[in-house]
Amino acid sequence: MAFTGKVALITGAGSGMGRLAAQRLSKGGASVAALDISEEGLAETSEGGENIETWRVDVSDYQAVASAVGEVEARLGPIDRVVTAAAIMPFGKLLEQDVEQIHRLMAINFGGLVNAAKTTLPGMLERGRGDFISFSSMLGQMPTLLTGAYGSTKFAVSCFTEVLYHENRDRGVRFVCVCPPAVATPLVDQARATAWPKLLDENPFMEPGPVLDAIEVSLEKGEFWVFPGKGAKLGWRMRRFLPNA
Repeated sequence: MAFTGKVALITGAGSGMGRLAAQRLSKGGASVAALDISEEGLAETSEGGENIETWRVDVSDYQAVASAVGEVEARLGPIDRVVTAAAIMPFGKLLEQDVEQIHRLMAINFGGLVNAAKTTLPGMLERGRGDFISFSSMLGQMPTLLTGAYGSTKFAVSCFTEVLYHENRDRGVRFVCVCPPAVATPLVDQARATAWPKLLDENPFMEPGPVLDAIEVSLEKGEFWVFPGKGAKLGWRMRRFLPNA
């Protein structure tokens, strides 16, 4: 594992990718601050690893995130890694989705990233060390029918994190933006309960473990973009260099 610090903060730690990241880091000896809005999910996460402390937080609420970050640093010490995995994933045709749902998607998936960055990065940059990991998606690189609202939030995540990385190069903090294809997590069940593009069934879903493995490899290599799984990087290159193909 590329992590050499002591304290990690993870949003969306109550399930899926965030839960596995929290439990892995805990087993590696880190003190983990697990943030999520689901108390039940946080309880299950903390049962799966030592040194995991939980905070019930709505990541779309800046003041709540700032308060939690202050408590984490007072209790556990300076934060050395941030993983922004909090997300919701309802699908549907854009003009058929409730406007409140579309705004909520952006508030959590993108706003949660902004709130985490604004409350944790200044300290990490001042100390000159740490890892900042953003979860985007291949849907944040390639527009796909029925995923317009969710995909828009992930396009925003990709853009925000890429600019953030370039604005803070050579300051000691490692940035990565991970763009996986469909991953077998509870988010998929959420999407299937609303609408589901058949295109996403064309390839087998990834398991969360290999996605996290790919992040560690990219951190060790100093690579910003993480495209886990077969064909993800090729799809990104085709979209970027042959946008009308």
